[in-house]
Amino acid sequence: MTSKQSHHQDQLLRRVPSALNVPPMLVQPGVEQLDSPTTVPEDAAFPQSTFTGPRLDSQKRRMPQCIAHRGYKAKYPENTMAAFKGAIEAGAQAIETDLHITKDEVVVISHDPTLKRVFGRQDRIIDLTWKEIEDVRTTDPPHERMPKLSDLLEWLAEPGKEEIWCLLDIKLDNDADSIMRLIGKTIEEVKPAASRAWRERVVMGIWAAKYLPLAQKYVPGFPVMHIGFSTSYARHFFNVPNVGFNMLLPILIAPGGQRFLHDAREVHHRQVLTWTVNDEDRMEWCIRRKLNGVMTDDPPKFLRACERFDEREPEGIMPLTWRSYYDVFRLWIWISIAALLYRKKLQPVASRELIKTHD
Repeated sequence: MTSKQSHHQDQLLRRVPSALNVPPMLVQPGVEQLDSPTTVPEDAAFPQSTFTGPRLDSQKRRMPQCIAHRGYKAKYPENTMAAFKGAIEAGAQAIETDLHITKDEVVVISHDPTLKRVFGRQDRIIDLTWKEIEDVRTTDPPHERMPKLSDLLEWLAEPGKEEIWCLLDIKLDNDADSIMRLIGKTIEEVKPAASRAWRERVVMGIWAAKYLPLAQKYVPGFPVMHIGFSTSYARHFFNVPNVGFNMLLPILIAPGGQRFLHDAREVHHRQVLTWTVNDEDRMEWCIRRKLNGVMTDDPPKFLRACERFDEREPEGIMPLTWRSYYDVFRLWIWISIAALLYRKKLQPVASRELIKTHD
């Protein structure tokens, strides 16, 4: 493919999300890394994240864990200490958050690579030092600052928080080697709670296969989960023992999704989480299918859905609302279009060529 053709494809992909009103996940910076062939050492040891599995509720029922997506995002500015603290106070059992690195190699917590949406500034995080960021405040009250990864870990290390764990979404638009190295360095520098090591509380969330050897190199012994929106791409991770999955919910509902869910859990015995679930009908769909964990912007709402759930009531012919089915359909159409344009990225010719092992 010529560079001109590739440019036209990129422009088309950037127009489709706004036309269909869906998140432009496939055009996020760094998406070109998805098709990078990866060699993983044969003795690579990625432990299964058993602590991410269902927990017993007050009625002794096994329920998906409530995972606060960027903290209690429905009530507080996302990815701030106020959002994290509010989520745990509301009953969430885990926190999902996003990582970037500054110009002077500080790992900070932010979903976006720029300050624009949350902090009202045009700057890119990678172009600023921590000193230039630390006094910036969110545009939404209570006007919180951007936390460092070390801030989150120090808070999690406090007494009484030993059962809380976190999933680190490692964004593609960072230099892969640098961010994995700095995550490992940061974790080493923060003393964990006496009763639980960090590897029993922190999961590395990776989008691309090329991060697997880097996780083995810089954070050995930590569990790893693939974060994704393509079951075709996700299936390549079946080749690596114990890698779990955090999949976009509409993709699990769409054609092929429930087959993937069955294969991941029943055949390969993997943990499966999903994101981001804010509607009650979708929450019940996840509960009924016994997913390991559900990421939500509104932890109290999900916990109420768990409390109301009665497995004795049969599921209706249409378990979701028409709006939910519409959302699933348009997102599935969008990803299908993107897969045709980026087939190499989402559907490499042979799985053994994407993730290989060596002695």
